[in-house]
Amino acid sequence: MTEMSYRTALVTGASSGLGRGLALWLGKRGVKVYAAARRRAHLESLAQEARAFGAHIEPVELDVSHADATVERVRELDTACEGLDLVVANAGVGKQTNALQFEWADAKQVMDVNVTGAVATLSAVLPRMVERNRGHLVGVSSLASCRGLPQNAAYSASKAFLNTFLESLRVDLHGTGVRITCIKPGFVKTEMTANIRHLMPFLLEADPAVELMGRAILRGEAEYGFPWQMDKVVGLSKWVPNFLFDAVASKVL
Repeated sequence: MTEMSYRTALVTGASSGLGRGLALWLGKRGVKVYAAARRRAHLESLAQEARAFGAHIEPVELDVSHADATVERVRELDTACEGLDLVVANAGVGKQTNALQFEWADAKQVMDVNVTGAVATLSAVLPRMVERNRGHLVGVSSLASCRGLPQNAAYSASKAFLNTFLESLRVDLHGTGVRITCIKPGFVKTEMTANIRHLMPFLLEADPAVELMGRAILRGEAEYGFPWQMDKVVGLSKWVPNFLFDAVASKVL
């Protein structure tokens, strides 16, 4: 697919950060974007900004933690636009879950949004895409998925789940017209990282991060981690023995 072959797209978590930026990025390229999130006012502001560029962004009030309702709503959108070409499961939360002070409510929220919500979003119209033999499903994971980060058991695990889920879909869909992409951002300056006080190596501004994401989607990358420096570091960390990783990682945060 080229950028002109996407007629319609759904982007969740579009009220701020990478989701908002990606919705606008796609809209500027002629794609009709359904921008979904909980905060209606933020979505209305996004739609108004898009109109200044001649872009068509339609606000969709949606809480992906309500999985069954999400599936129903995404299918309604698919029917209304005669087939979504691109679905981006971007909505996510990143609450800390330190094993020394573990809070079930925080872990549940992370899993409800990052795991169940993402699967609901991506799978809602998957059978229809298979039947049409076209479509593109994108999950926004994280470089934090590659190993268990300190104080982030739920978040790291939720994104690791998404990686594997998308990989299995990709294998099943090999040879069809339906594509799968897993995006793994590193540290990006957004609302989610605003309260992080520890070191954030290779921190990116939101606009260049959105550009990297958008281009990776258009290329149809199977997996794409960025910035490249952090992607390389994380890749190497997989080979670090557990005893050494534990000793170093436990001192990071």
